[in-house]
Amino acid sequence: MFARKAALIGVFASLHATLYFIPLLWRSCSILLIPLEGIILGPKAGYLSALIGSAIARAIEPGDFWMFGIFAEPIGVLAASLLSEGKWKHVLTIYGVMLAAYFIHPLSWHLPLWTILDILFAPSLIYPAAKSCKKIFEESSKRLFISLVLISFISTAADSLARIFLFIPMGLSHLFFASIEEIRDVFILGAVCSYAEDIIAIVASPTVGVPLLLALRKIPEAKYLLSFREGAAGKKEP
Repeated sequence: MFARKAALIGVFASLHATLYFIPLLWRSCSILLIPLEGIILGPKAGYLSALIGSAIARAIEPGDFWMFGIFAEPIGVLAASLLSEGKWKHVLTIYGVMLAAYFIHPLSWHLPLWTILDILFAPSLIYPAAKSCKKIFEESSKRLFISLVLISFISTAADSLARIFLFIPMGLSHLFFASIEEIRDVFILGAVCSYAEDIIAIVASPTVGVPLLLALRKIPEAKYLLSFREGAAGKKEP
């Protein structure tokens, strides 16, 4: 069992690392894998897979902001996996801690609120998303598409929030930029790209994910893949 789990984690970590080298706006196509990686692998394995994959990718091609992806992409995967298990309290806690840290930090008071409207809206969808997605492996194609749209949006926003958490509350902004004006300009540019990423994620991930999950259900050998997730068929939160 351990060998099969390790192999599956390795496959997704490799795919995650490979997609990193395919550009998408200012990011990479690895963001499109985040919802499916979490849904299929579950919290522990999904987080580990994203962590390994993002770390390997940045080790090969670091870039100036390598630390943001290594931290944020596993958070996005974790959010997606928890939602697919109906664990809304966990996801809400993740959002709550990082958002509170952001608004407490004095630097956030100099940044326009419109730049994080998607992140502020996402928590309102966490509970309904968890309730509608907790039977994601049994849903019809129509309901599955809706579930994937919700998960894709919330997990993508969680990824963005994790980057903001490092950039503002954790103080990494001062490692790259000397003035508040520079930080503000970069933050606004990042917000525009983030909104574009939201749209791409909620369109592309469900478009690919629905036929993929439906196909996996029909393949006897793939039953292990869907039952691999710890708690996938287990107890859900009230």
